[in-house]
Amino acid sequence: MSKLTLTAFAAMTTLAFSNAAQAEKIAIIGGTVHTMTAQGSIEEATVLIEDGKISNIIPQIVSTDESYRVIDAKGKVVTPGFIGAYTSLGLVEVSGWANTVDSSVAASALHAALDATVAVNPDTTLRNISRIEGITSAATAVTYTDTMYKGRGAIITLADDVDPVMKPRAFMTIDVSNHGADVNGGSRAALWVDLRNALNEAIYAQKITFTPQTEWHGSLSKANVQALIPVVKGEMPLLVQVHRASDIRRVIKITNNFKRLNITLVGAAEAWRVADEIAAAGMSVILNPESNLPYSFEQNGATLENSARLHDAGVNVAIGMGTHNIRLAPQHAGNAVANGLPWQAGLASLTTAPAKIYGIDQQVGSLKAGMQADIVVWSGDPLEVMEAPTNVIINGVEVKLESRQTKLRDRYLTLDKAKPQQYTRP
Repeated sequence: MSKLTLTAFAAMTTLAFSNAAQAEKIAIIGGTVHTMTAQGSIEEATVLIEDGKISNIIPQIVSTDESYRVIDAKGKVVTPGFIGAYTSLGLVEVSGWANTVDSSVAASALHAALDATVAVNPDTTLRNISRIEGITSAATAVTYTDTMYKGRGAIITLADDVDPVMKPRAFMTIDVSNHGADVNGGSRAALWVDLRNALNEAIYAQKITFTPQTEWHGSLSKANVQALIPVVKGEMPLLVQVHRASDIRRVIKITNNFKRLNITLVGAAEAWRVADEIAAAGMSVILNPESNLPYSFEQNGATLENSARLHDAGVNVAIGMGTHNIRLAPQHAGNAVANGLPWQAGLASLTTAPAKIYGIDQQVGSLKAGMQADIVVWSGDPLEVMEAPTNVIINGVEVKLESRQTKLRDRYLTLDKAKPQQYTRP
């Protein structure tokens, strides 16, 4: 392709940005850019970054002036940063540790009102481990409670920010799987009645202006019912952990009475059995595409083709569950593609699909002018297990491809035999 000067595109790159701190100007040149927008995939393109945002995507190789730092992406692949669709990043390091684990809550009076936002640790070691594999942001939430409610989660960035929270109290999670039933009377016969009652109380509570002095005599506490109000109004996404087909049908049926609920199914091992019903209800699904064994009686229908069958039915499918292994999400998406999911849908499952679920699709998840510059340059196809990021940019700043594991690797690659190993530092 012909080379053009940046000056020729000056009119196209004039954008009004906020008074954010001045960030480095970067030009990613010559790669195959998957924009995940109507612009599609562009070979030998140029991506310009300024003030932490994408200022332009030019469908040709251009020559930049000296104000830009150039990343040579020729022969490489450029994608939006991947989003961890459902994790506990920042809330857990070692789940079995005999000290505080913020992803687990027991014996608390707060149920729906739990707030993961205030517990996020920006210095989690899992941040670096995840982002060097292309994960640049994530949904994080409490994963264990002794009720069906897991409270409100947050969207976080994996940048080197003192405050990593991009969107606080971004969604709520409830569990109607076997575990949810076990901790809610031991039976779905109690769980579904309690859930309907809670939603009805939240509908009624919309009429009340709550103050610390307001009297409330519902079955839920005042804090818990207040937390549910934006859910029943459809302002806060409701993530429902569920697996078996009959329970998924029950979730869909609930929306007949609570029509504003914005529901995404999580786990959903048997979702393919009711794919058309999920699509008709307009629900999204977050799943582990490698779930193909009946780990419990509610997952008897698990299959590696779950994501492909859901996609064929028109369901918005996101891939990326877990915390310590969220770094493997690209590999999981690749396995879903190997089992029938179209390649482009596999890439969408890590980018636009989770961004749409959490209402952050005008900020991250695709590449276009004005979007936050969360961008990954890959050595090749990001869904191939042998390919890896060569450059990771978050909020317009390139981060080091370094983690605790890489430091340990480098430490033991070069040993100083003249000293005991404890004197050798990475």
